[in-house]
Amino acid sequence: MAIRPRRSALYMPGSNARTLEKAKTLAADVVIFDLEDAVAPEAKDLARDQVMAAVAGGGYGNRELVVRINGLDTPWGLTDLARAAEVAPDAILVPKVSSPSQLITVGQALAPAPEKTRVWAMIETPLAILNLREIAAAAEDPVTRLSCFVLGTNDLVKETRAALDENRTAALFWLSAAVTAARAFGIDVLDGVYNAFRDLEGFRRECQQGRQLGMDGKTLIHPDQIAPANEIFSPTEEEVAWARKIIAAFEQPENQGKGAITVDGRMVELLHRQMAQRTVALAEAIAAKS
Repeated sequence: MAIRPRRSALYMPGSNARTLEKAKTLAADVVIFDLEDAVAPEAKDLARDQVMAAVAGGGYGNRELVVRINGLDTPWGLTDLARAAEVAPDAILVPKVSSPSQLITVGQALAPAPEKTRVWAMIETPLAILNLREIAAAAEDPVTRLSCFVLGTNDLVKETRAALDENRTAALFWLSAAVTAARAFGIDVLDGVYNAFRDLEGFRRECQQGRQLGMDGKTLIHPDQIAPANEIFSPTEEEVAWARKIIAAFEQPENQGKGAITVDGRMVELLHRQMAQRTVALAEAIAAKS
């Protein structure tokens, strides 16, 4: 079971050469080089050149490199996409995906890029929420290369005029619907950003909520958020030990072929073994990174 940890995905403004270099030393699983929201219009061309040079130059170790392009309906989006295809990052993050047709367009433009370059979709509009099933189902078309959803909660708040409390009550529908659609079609999903980056207690609370909802990790806006995200979205030692115990129990000769067994007084089924196998695979992938 091949799993790539995506516990922490840090946005880095493409216009800031110093931060692009600093990302080589940070413990984030994913670095998202941002050409969109974090870059002023007059700096778009510079940011594009710097990001493409950074990706082509390498030096980021086992960090997953993602380029967030500008929207395809902007003056910069199509050029961003073409240039990104040339340097072949691990993924291209497409903003404001509201329908599968946008992913087809992106996938066709990526035809020259190696297969390892995937497509991630920002889910950040009301229409995207309404079309989640159709967008996620696009992952079944190899042309789209779709492999991950990224929640854009700030934009969803803006567009819906919602007000979020500390439990994100108004956002729970968006978050759960995105996770459900993603899982139905084998897609990873990353939670939105936490804006108050100095409030690490609040950030930890939101990470824990995201994990409870089924998120694979969280998008970040500050390096101080990396360690808490990595911790919370990693299986605990107790979870890994219990998972290994379940796997070992099903491997016992007397349990071969059984659909349900008892482990430490608890009934576990084959679905629990599958969950345990994923927990162990994730823990091993995290250990391999370090």
